[in-house]
Amino acid sequence: MSRPVLFLLLLLLSSVPGAAIARGSFAVDYRVELLPARGDAQVVIATKPVDGRLIRLKMALPQARYRDLRGNGEIERDGELVTWTPPAQGGTFRYRVRIDHRRRGDGFDARITDDWALLRGDDLFPPMQATVTRGADSRARLRFVLPEGWSAVTPYSSTGDGKTFVVVDSERRMDRPKGWMLFGRIGVRRDTIAGSRIAVAAPVGQGARFGDLLAFVTAIAPEAQRAFGKLPSRLLVVQAGDPMWRGGLSGPQSIYLHVERPLISGNGSSTPAHELVHVVTRLSADAGDDWIVEGLAEYYSIELTRRAGLLSRRRADKALDWMRAHGRGVIRLQTSRASGKVTARAVVLFADLDAEIRAAGDHSLDDVVRKLMRKRQVSRAALRAAVSDVLGRESRTLRSTLLD
Repeated sequence: MSRPVLFLLLLLLSSVPGAAIARGSFAVDYRVELLPARGDAQVVIATKPVDGRLIRLKMALPQARYRDLRGNGEIERDGELVTWTPPAQGGTFRYRVRIDHRRRGDGFDARITDDWALLRGDDLFPPMQATVTRGADSRARLRFVLPEGWSAVTPYSSTGDGKTFVVVDSERRMDRPKGWMLFGRIGVRRDTIAGSRIAVAAPVGQGARFGDLLAFVTAIAPEAQRAFGKLPSRLLVVQAGDPMWRGGLSGPQSIYLHVERPLISGNGSSTPAHELVHVVTRLSADAGDDWIVEGLAEYYSIELTRRAGLLSRRRADKALDWMRAHGRGVIRLQTSRASGKVTARAVVLFADLDAEIRAAGDHSLDDVVRKLMRKRQVSRAALRAAVSDVLGRESRTLRSTLLD
């Protein structure tokens, strides 16, 4: 191809909106060896340049939990913040992680025993701030070295050996393993529901009701898809019994549930549905507005269960009555961490808001949530703006003094 023709081709490509531009990449190999006898894990982060490279990596690694930091290149610690600068040709950074961790002193949210381990990828690889060459993206793999007879299940796709996984995070240059993970002598049930690959897993002998939980997700997931749009491509639900925390917690493409947590509680709400809403919507709150995220998740834990036919209209109304009574004394919703009473009062407000929107036309609270999902970070101002877009006017419900 002659130089004038090549120049003209490049010029045309650069003038086309969204034209593909080649970008560099670098390899990241996350390696984890679980050591039950020691109660910890040996973690290695290895990187190798391709046509881009990792320049610097910063992580918060409190010394009480993360120790024995080693690697080539430069490692600097400033309090909890650790900065690793690998050699230009690539290198490795390694440390040990103490696995067991209690959630506010009430049960474990990370645990390793002689037979199994349950934790989040965030426990092994805390949030990272990566500096990379301009435009470069990582190509990441997560590999496990496990005790004899152990298996692994994560929110990521396996390369085939069951112990190596492809890590993809489209929102970050540096792909980082996140979400709930389970290892050991485990049982797993899988299905594809509403286009999402669902896995339900628990250690053997824990009394997990795989079939019941999978059936519940089978009923709820299509309703979540209709309400909020596309589901995550994968969803992992992990369970365990005492001494794990006796509740539910969400993570990227994953949910933890205590085995004794009911699918539908006596008050009509549902912990698995609540956590599924968190996973699908991925909303996070500005300071003081946690009530929005928690209130929506709890409201839809009732509403999606009703839409799926697992809760009658009468029982759903009774659930809202319970929320109304439980949150009666709340006079202000602003808080950095919504308590049960604040969340209950928020549920009632969202039920009233949904009724107002439906009475005005063909829309519902679902449309508001979809707008908020585009922002991800929500606030009272963002909520009011989204509702005004849907209603075409200011909401009367949101004039409440609860929001002031």
